[in-house]
Amino acid sequence: MSSNGNRPAIEPLGSRVLVQPLEQEDRTRSGIFLPETAKEKPQIGRVVAVGDDEDIAVKLDDKVLFAKYSGTEVSYDGINYLLMDVSDVLARVVDNSKN
Repeated sequence: MSSNGNRPAIEPLGSRVLVQPLEQEDRTRSGIFLPETAKEKPQIGRVVAVGDDEDIAVKLDDKVLFAKYSGTEVSYDGINYLLMDVSDVLARVVDNSKN
């Protein structure tokens, strides 16, 4: 895969996916700002690359929920990613607000 736009030049093999974790909000619903140390590790991300296994149930740009400490952290061009086995993906996050 070549680097085009926001797609990294990292191609997962087999049943692995490359996920870009989505950052947690900087403040709570009530408006309190959270310091960096109080933020939890993200568990939601966007799939940016998929392996060559035909049985992978997620596709590019899917928003997914994954296990908290799963995957291998990878940094490419200053952007952090998680390279993980597709079995670590717990669910797809569906945006119902578009209905």
